[in-house]
Amino acid sequence: MTDPLFDLTGKVALVTGGSRGLGLQMVRAFAERGADVVIASRKIEACEEAAAEVRAMGRRALAVAAHCGRWDDIDALIEAAYAEFGRVDILVNNAGMGPYIKSHEVPENLFDSVMNLNFKGPFRLAAIVGHRMKQAGGGCIINISSIASLAPMPGVVPYAGAKAALNALTVSMAHEYGPEVRVNCIAAGPFLTDISKAWTEEARESSDNAARRPGRPEEIVSSALYLASPASSFTTGAILRVDGGMQ
Repeated sequence: MTDPLFDLTGKVALVTGGSRGLGLQMVRAFAERGADVVIASRKIEACEEAAAEVRAMGRRALAVAAHCGRWDDIDALIEAAYAEFGRVDILVNNAGMGPYIKSHEVPENLFDSVMNLNFKGPFRLAAIVGHRMKQAGGGCIINISSIASLAPMPGVVPYAGAKAALNALTVSMAHEYGPEVRVNCIAAGPFLTDISKAWTEEARESSDNAARRPGRPEEIVSSALYLASPASSFTTGAILRVDGGMQ
């Protein structure tokens, strides 16, 4: 039996980057607790695969191919979600990328791509859905940021800057769309998602944090459930660090 504090029965969750990694873990967790889910990423095949998994749990799912750094794609995603379900109760801005590259070597097109996916797209999605949530009387937005936005990390400066902007967006929109809409942020540390395949073996086994290791993807779930559910009814404008105790 689901704890009533974490019961999402009848809710509709939209998760960008929801076909793999941390996004897929959140999709599974929401569906397991009763939510219907909209799964968005660039690859429709991966979205459909995740949607099939959700349907096998007895929940409804909508797969949408969208580049989450482009406003036209974002607007089409929103319309598809509302056409299918009539509302969105939980929005997770999870899609992102942060390639490692020395700052003086960053080309303009890469800078723009990083900013678009990590900030411009999430801004548009949170603004339009947040406005609709407020008009409908309630909802919650979870932005997936990074510890890079809070700690010095050379080699990912555009990414860190975009995520710092996402942190600012979180606090500002919590005030703009509150009290009906809660807006919070998870500042994620190192997690063993697909990106970790490019790490050294040492980096996959240990980390310079209090936990002395990277996180397993499923370890994002409890924090996401807390922020998505009535358990966090008095939590908004918060930046929750889920990083194993990074300095």
